[in-house]
Amino acid sequence: MSADFISRRAPRRAERETESFLVDMAAPLTLLLIVAVTIRAALFRSSLAELIAERVEVVSPITAWKRVVEGLALLDLGVSPYSGDVFHETPLIIYLFHFVVDYAEVTFMLADVITAVALYMTAKDYNKQVFRKQRFALEADRYPMDCLEIIRSPKEMYYIPLKVAMFYLLNPFTILSCVAKSTCGLNNAVIALFILTTIKGNVLLSAIFLCLATYQSIYPLTLCAPALLYLMQRQYIPVNFRRASFWWFIVQYLFMYLGSLFVLVGLSFFLLGSWDYLPSVYGFILSVPDLTPNIGLFWYFFAEMFEHFRLFFLCVFQINVFFYTIPLSVKLKEHPVFLIFMQLAVISIFKSYPTVGDIALYMAFLPVWSHLHRFLRNIFLVSCVLLACSALFPVLWHLWIYAGSANSNFYYAITLLFNVAQILLVSDYFYAFLRREHHLTYGLYLKRKDGSEATLVLK
Repeated sequence: MSADFISRRAPRRAERETESFLVDMAAPLTLLLIVAVTIRAALFRSSLAELIAERVEVVSPITAWKRVVEGLALLDLGVSPYSGDVFHETPLIIYLFHFVVDYAEVTFMLADVITAVALYMTAKDYNKQVFRKQRFALEADRYPMDCLEIIRSPKEMYYIPLKVAMFYLLNPFTILSCVAKSTCGLNNAVIALFILTTIKGNVLLSAIFLCLATYQSIYPLTLCAPALLYLMQRQYIPVNFRRASFWWFIVQYLFMYLGSLFVLVGLSFFLLGSWDYLPSVYGFILSVPDLTPNIGLFWYFFAEMFEHFRLFFLCVFQINVFFYTIPLSVKLKEHPVFLIFMQLAVISIFKSYPTVGDIALYMAFLPVWSHLHRFLRNIFLVSCVLLACSALFPVLWHLWIYAGSANSNFYYAITLLFNVAQILLVSDYFYAFLRREHHLTYGLYLKRKDGSEATLVLK
């Protein structure tokens, strides 16, 4: 038996192992949930809770718990919470906390638990699909001989769901967001449930949870593209503009989405008795009137902006979130799950009022792409920059606001560096993903026509 035959058959036998490697790990997940809840409960009872709730990196004018409390006070007095410039969350949020305000801490911890479990189940189901597709490709001899070393093994994929849950629950960004009682945690739970139902192939629930996410923050609308691509891929509907099945599926999904949105908007009007919430919530997100410093790109730029240029640059900044959806969808139409990851990152970087809780959601998916590490180019540098910026945020804030020895330029500089590091991180993963897919098609060791080693360049 030749060495070539053995090298090809050995990985194939490994891929034919049962999916017992991908079974549930209930005990470790339960232990992780207990540890995560214990950390949050301890911090809720500590003196740090009030300090964390005031941090501009953790809460925004939309997600701050202090503003929710003020909105509840106005509601109890029979005054519309949107009558002033204080409350900018959706009506369903304020009515939710109208009933559970005494259990707010439990609600936010439960939201994190739901998010983590949903992400765990998403990663588990996605790994099973990757395992299955990879096995069929190996049996059909679709992979070149020299790329077998980058094939994912079941043992390698075994702990990924648990790592995803761990990356979310034990991420300091998530913990801070929960302890500050930022409503970003509730948004993350809705988005995680949307991703889970999409991966499960449930079209109706996917549309409903996408509608809820969009109702909360507008920007998740961009997740519609990867959801449609994934669901069509799952139902073997080709992405072909000339096919009636393609347009019929889109119409069905949009009908469920718009129907759910109509119900939510109608329910909000029924609860409030007015449309005041539309400009206070969605107008606030799009027009960015509150320039309180945060980790985003908007506040400093528009604080320095001449008023007659404001509308133009506001459109330019807001379009950023939506602009990348089309080119990314075209490039990643065969890989909608990675497209979801990319879109979540773009939203967290370019939205008008970002917080660290938004970053924690897309960073939870990094273990899913652990097989790309060998192709990453700047991961060490970017990691160091992100850690350094995270440590410098409170330092420069103190120097600016309390010590008076710095100014807004210092804080915005570190904000800008933090966002550049995020862009480099996402770009690096995008490059690594495309490079691995190229190797799986053309081989790991590329050669020029003259036999010399070739270099792969992303254009």
